[in-house]
Amino acid sequence: MTNYRIPEYENEPIYSYLEGSKELKDLRAMLDKMSNEVIDIPLIIGGKEIFTEKKGKNVMPHDHKHVLATYSMAEKEHIDMAIEAAAKAKKEWENMQWYDRAAIFLKAADLLAGPFRPVLNVATMLGQSKNILQAEIDSACELIDFFRFNAKFMQQIYEQQPGSNAGMWNRIDYRPLEGFIFAVTPFNFTSIAGNLPSAPALMGNTVLWKPASSSVFSGYYLMKLFEAAGLPPGVINFIPGKGSQVGPNVMPHKDLAGIHFTGSTAVFQGMWKTVGENIGNYKSYPRIVGETGGKDFVFVHNSADIKAVNTALLRGSFEYAGQKCSAASRAYIPRSIWPELKELLLKDLESMKMGDPTEIDTTVNAVIDQAAFVSISRFISYAEEASDAEIISGGNVDENVGYFISPTIIVTENPHFKTMEEEIFGPVLSIYVYDDDKYEETLEICDKTSIYALTGSIFAKDKYAVLKASKVLRNAAGNFYLNDKPTGAVVNQQPFGGARASGTNDKAGSWLNLIRWVSPRTIKETFVPPTEYDYAYMRK
Repeated sequence: MTNYRIPEYENEPIYSYLEGSKELKDLRAMLDKMSNEVIDIPLIIGGKEIFTEKKGKNVMPHDHKHVLATYSMAEKEHIDMAIEAAAKAKKEWENMQWYDRAAIFLKAADLLAGPFRPVLNVATMLGQSKNILQAEIDSACELIDFFRFNAKFMQQIYEQQPGSNAGMWNRIDYRPLEGFIFAVTPFNFTSIAGNLPSAPALMGNTVLWKPASSSVFSGYYLMKLFEAAGLPPGVINFIPGKGSQVGPNVMPHKDLAGIHFTGSTAVFQGMWKTVGENIGNYKSYPRIVGETGGKDFVFVHNSADIKAVNTALLRGSFEYAGQKCSAASRAYIPRSIWPELKELLLKDLESMKMGDPTEIDTTVNAVIDQAAFVSISRFISYAEEASDAEIISGGNVDENVGYFISPTIIVTENPHFKTMEEEIFGPVLSIYVYDDDKYEETLEICDKTSIYALTGSIFAKDKYAVLKASKVLRNAAGNFYLNDKPTGAVVNQQPFGGARASGTNDKAGSWLNLIRWVSPRTIKETFVPPTEYDYAYMRK
């Protein structure tokens, strides 16, 4: 162990992409290049590219006839190869000095801040239909922050050492887990797709990484980034494929040491169940770290700044078409301010552009694929037919060119209306209008309405109202915002994660996540050990 120190970093600045800027010029050049080619993506196992006969394809969600890539799909033989490759790479990787592992991911951060920035941003814009800003804050800034701050968190963990009395020296050896980590990543954040395999790897583990099928395109460029940074072969193995094919061949393996997951609640619960069913087969108890769904709220008091609430609802609900685990999906509005807020919302929605995310003025993009389009459309149809709800804006769906669903606002006086309770994961905001004198009662309803507890926010100028909400809603959100939208957590500033059905709350973007990927060994060294079995008080 040396006294090397990770540099002190600040969060990566967000580029402005103003007309005439170098970053916009570079982005447009990369857009032109990548939108005019179709690539063939291999599995990457033990550093080797493997092309399979079974293929999937990635398309532009906003232009679903436009194919960006075909990709190889892993089957059992490839899973076995990946597990073997991870085992082969493990000894040398875990014995590498911590600062040398850190240097690889710090280099990845600088590559991403430089030449890889337009590559990952464009891959995310085209493959996941994010506009310029949403791609920039995700695939560039947040992932750069994960790489840099995770290295700092690793150093902080290793520095946590126990006390010792005279005659002995106590210390803790933070060992990587025995076996491999299974990282399963979502389509909606390229930064999460980069962090879930790299965080355990940083701590000395080797990883099997299954990206979401709808975002293999950006996942492949992440693998190229890891390789360019000098990550040794076999440390992270890239195995796209159907979840029904990959999961069952990974999960029961005796060397499964941990799961790092972001995705649906149902899938995560299924994985947990599988671990339970195989618990007697594993070498050790697998660490299960997951972030799943949310039914995130904005709760408004009648003392709130109405314009601030309006902006928070529009941005929180409709940026990236509501496809964020943290997106504002339900709001509680006092009756006294609802008419003014409603007018502001409807006026701004008229000018909110939906369309091609590569166009500079687009706010709302397509949803990720046909399955999402169908699922979200069903919620809208349900609201259209309901007697206790009204769609006051949006509700239009069109999949002729891309999977487009217009920003939709549903108003109900039933706090348990279907769209107030169930996760939609699309550009749909449900609003419950409550009587001003029922503030505390409605806070209780908000807390008990959802199975999830990911994010939420309270808007009020009245400090007593804020304190009351913070107390009642203490367990309703792992990330709680005061007078701000419930999206936009920043690494090292707002560690992210929720409880209840939203996940294990292991807080990505802090040391709390990294500590899950080590198994501490306490070492006591006695300098002058006793040589007699009896104790002094026993002797005459």
